Amino acid sequence: MTQWPQSLALVGAGKMGGALLQGWLEGGLAPSRITLVDPAPSPEILALAGARHIALNPPAANRTAPEVLVLAVKPQMLDAAVPELRLLAGAQTLVLSIIAGKTIANLEARLPDARAFVRAMPNTPAAVGRGIAGAAASAAVTTRQRAITQALLCAVGQFEWLPGEDLIDAVTAVSGSGPAYVFALVEALAEAGAALGLAEDVAMRLARATVEGAGELMHREPDVPASRLRENVTSPAGTTAAALAALRAPDGLAPLMRRAVAAAHKRAGELAG
Repeated sequence: MTQWPQSLALVGAGKMGGALLQGWLEGGLAPSRITLVDPAPSPEILALAGARHIALNPPAANRTAPEVLVLAVKPQMLDAAVPELRLLAGAQTLVLSIIAGKTIANLEARLPDARAFVRAMPNTPAAVGRGIAGAAASAAVTTRQRAITQALLCAVGQFEWLPGEDLIDAVTAVSGSGPAYVFALVEALAEAGAALGLAEDVAMRLARATVEGAGELMHREPDVPASRLRENVTSPAGTTAAALAALRAPDGLAPLMRRAVAAAHKRAGELAG
């Protein structure tokens, strides 16, 4: 049975916050349990809040600390939001943050009344229910709060608990930024096709459909290792084998990906201060 919170305040209803909200509603979280706080809600959020009778930007006097406070504001907006957040972060509130680069210690200093904090890193495929998030919890987070966290994040995809917050930057480098790597692969594959004489639009359609199809194949066969799926496409001494030999060169795909992920990991640490 899904462990939904009795009350939840979502601060920040942009792309990721909006995707989470949609997932919660589709998953069965009652709109009456939700409060939205966003100084500039999009037309889509305004329409959704109106249609589902969700409290949107209620007066400060009408706000009480919820069981869960989800922080989905942009990092640069956090300072301005702190006075309002303190009204919502009570001693019994679980603070679930998806703010990039803000550590649990940083949030504890800003919200001193709260005790339980979870820092999570989802990714943009959450918008279509196919995201994945990694999360780390502070010592005060209870079993119930862990179950609630998992329910909220699984509503838009898959979820992994991390043994420590020090691994959040690694999650950021692999899955948080990872969709961009896949999109860059599509661009590069299409450019390679165009270099062989294909029309650019045809090459792009071929590249997009190939990545979409390969991703769906992995999705439908979750117990089959990626290595096995790769082997299934590769005939001995065939065209795929020739291409893989180039990708496995000393300066090929694996070292390039390690460098890319390492660069993202380093930058995540810099942004966290």
